[in-house]
Amino acid sequence: MMFNHPPKEWGPLEWLVAAVVVAALVVGGATWNNSRPGPCGDGLEEMAGECVGVTAHAFDADKKAASLITAIADENARVAQDWENPPNRKARIPYVRIALMMPFTSNESSAMTGDMIRRALAGALAAQLEANSASGPHYQLLFAPDGNDLKQWRPVVDRLAEMTRDTEAPLVGVTGIPSSTTDTRKAVAELTRRGIPTVGPVITAASMNFRYFFKTSPNNEQFIKALSHYIDRYPQEEKGLLLWDSREGDVYSKNLREIFERHFGKTYDLKNHNSHYIGSSGDDQGIPRRFADAVTRICRDKADTVFFAGRDQDLPAFINRLANEGGCDRSGKLRILKVGIGMEPTLTSTDTSRSLHRANATIVDASAFDPAWESDIGHAPSGFSPFHARYKKIVSEHALGARPLADGYMAMYYDGFALLASAVDRTYGEMTEDGKQTPVPARLPSTKDVYSTLTISTISDGTCRGCLVGASGTYGFTGPGENNQWAVCKPVPIVEFPSADRPGDEDRMPLYRTYRGDKAKSCPS
Repeated sequence: MMFNHPPKEWGPLEWLVAAVVVAALVVGGATWNNSRPGPCGDGLEEMAGECVGVTAHAFDADKKAASLITAIADENARVAQDWENPPNRKARIPYVRIALMMPFTSNESSAMTGDMIRRALAGALAAQLEANSASGPHYQLLFAPDGNDLKQWRPVVDRLAEMTRDTEAPLVGVTGIPSSTTDTRKAVAELTRRGIPTVGPVITAASMNFRYFFKTSPNNEQFIKALSHYIDRYPQEEKGLLLWDSREGDVYSKNLREIFERHFGKTYDLKNHNSHYIGSSGDDQGIPRRFADAVTRICRDKADTVFFAGRDQDLPAFINRLANEGGCDRSGKLRILKVGIGMEPTLTSTDTSRSLHRANATIVDASAFDPAWESDIGHAPSGFSPFHARYKKIVSEHALGARPLADGYMAMYYDGFALLASAVDRTYGEMTEDGKQTPVPARLPSTKDVYSTLTISTISDGTCRGCLVGASGTYGFTGPGENNQWAVCKPVPIVEFPSADRPGDEDRMPLYRTYRGDKAKSCPS
């Protein structure tokens, strides 16, 4: 039963209190909006249970990444203050914005693990601090979460496009993009349509090609060419198995499988020697990581080489199954050939190492980053030292997990930000050659300026003009749309685990480099 009461009439006191409250809300509205409107915070909205959007401020994300997110937000605030109200009467320093578009939360099937998120953030923070320590404009690093499955990209791209039109602190580019999926293809296509230079630090699928999309990693084709050189140097009996991830929508695994088949299909008869499984990353499409068939075929055919067309997080389960399988009479070493950014720490853990020993197997990885550079800086790229100095400070202040450099994510996300920042610095330097005082508002590069600068590099006779001197090598991009914006002269080290002991082979395997055609000798040493 419901009772209807007549509305209470307000007297003078009630109206006075209401007026005071409204006035207080109006006066304090800016402060409220800049702190935490709604459950997510400034610039973000809740979609499908996650915070999505673009912000310069700290927000709730993966708990292990909280200190890194706070550190970036604090640096963003300092950058804004140095332009709006610099302390101690210092000169105003203009700034631009670069967005980090990627997941900031994780679960068992998300595009990035919690450790990957931490290391990506650490690399981007290191690059931001390095860029802000130099002369020229400073940089805010914006958080642009698009969901742990990368599907909430539309509102993010819309907001980023709006920010490119800011005349005081424009957005000049986007980095992040951690995975080659159907959704990331759509997102990058839209960023290109909006004319926003975008960097994929860890993208390797050779089919991820858009005019404004720059990749700092080698692609799968280039990785496998490096593996071809390895196989030529260390031949075996050419008994192989192609192991591929059959999960739909994974552009990376599909592309990798196609390239393995094209390069090795005839020699190893991969049409008749292959097995598939469902990977653990992405939407549930069946029971993941079922490797019984693959192990049976390896044992039956006494295979000496596995071509792994899948993601690193699934490889330890395969190695463990291989180690536990009985009745496998293989006398020779089994090589598991893979490609990747680095050596994901689970691949070199004590458990995996023990399983590799029991299986009489070794991992051979064509990589974008060599973990050995940390202990052998003499063989590291020239840009590794400044990155490593930033890394040592960050790792002392933030928990980054076991072997934080091994998977290469920190170095590659450093390079992703540094590539855009170096293009801005080069452009800004040309715009301010007259040496006049910084105008208010400052004249700053646009997205079109940055795109043009990114495509201007000259590589010849061992020198590289206009190239990025990055943590993972010195490399550049030549011409608008040329080479599908894949890096030229990017080193591709081969990493073995466990390291092979080959008496009489003291010389290092020649370092493969990416290039258009056969002009690798033109690359800087």
